[in-house]
Amino acid sequence: MLTAASRALFATLIVAVPLVAQGPAPQDSGGRSAAEFEASLRYQTGTVTLQKGLATLVLPPGYRYLGPEDTERVLVAWGNPPGSETLGMIVPVGKAVTDSASWAVIVSYDEDGYVKDDEAASINYDKLLRDMQESTRDRNEARKEAGYAPVMLLGWAARPHYDSASHKLYWAKELQFGDEGERTLNYDVRALGRRGVLVLSAVATMPQLTDVETGMQEMLGFVSFDEGNRYGDFVSGDKVAAYGIGALIAGKVAAKAGFFKLLVGALVAAKKLLILGVVAIGAFLQRLFRGRKPAEGVSG
Repeated sequence: MLTAASRALFATLIVAVPLVAQGPAPQDSGGRSAAEFEASLRYQTGTVTLQKGLATLVLPPGYRYLGPEDTERVLVAWGNPPGSETLGMIVPVGKAVTDSASWAVIVSYDEDGYVKDDEAASINYDKLLRDMQESTRDRNEARKEAGYAPVMLLGWAARPHYDSASHKLYWAKELQFGDEGERTLNYDVRALGRRGVLVLSAVATMPQLTDVETGMQEMLGFVSFDEGNRYGDFVSGDKVAAYGIGALIAGKVAAKAGFFKLLVGALVAAKKLLILGVVAIGAFLQRLFRGRKPAEGVSG
């Protein structure tokens, strides 16, 4: 069981857990092969309604959607602990989630209130980046004590941009975890709504930047809030978020997230390093706190 201190520690860390394993063909908890696991997923195409009318995805031919239940299965298969709270996952057509070269976008919703965008035009993104880099360096001692390699925020892979007409924001970060030869790409889109923010987060490697950037730019166009939930539907008396655009980018609001919510986003970054297999939650948390790699041949 996680202690309050453990939750507090991980609520302040941006982590990518370096779990690596070599072994037999990956299997999910049902003992199925990667191909069988992929075939069991219930993909949707076309128009998809999220959370009973909160928002709509109008998927073009190149994309598919997995609902929350299948997304949970995928995240667990990637090595995340169960209990994720998402609105689903968007996956490019032709790329199986079991393929190490694949990438996907996790969709979630933060109902923290209406985020005012009046500061967007005046944000100094160079200074914001320096502040984020300093904050990341400051957390490295705690990361090392928790058994993780240090992380460096190298810079913007895509400079933040806010569209005041559509009330959508995007940016991307280039990260280096320890001595890993391949740098990590964090690409984020936020759609601002009446009562909260729709979150689309893709994590891949830097060589995938072109594919991911193209995909995320397309998603800006096919993701929208439904009537009554749109940014322009705000009325006096609605809840207003305690943070603005700059805090969304800096990730300061992540500090208030619960352990599992934060961990999901972190472990997606490590997805390409994880054997596709379900890890028992007890053993997983033991490795997590000890900073150990899983034994060879781990399976569900």
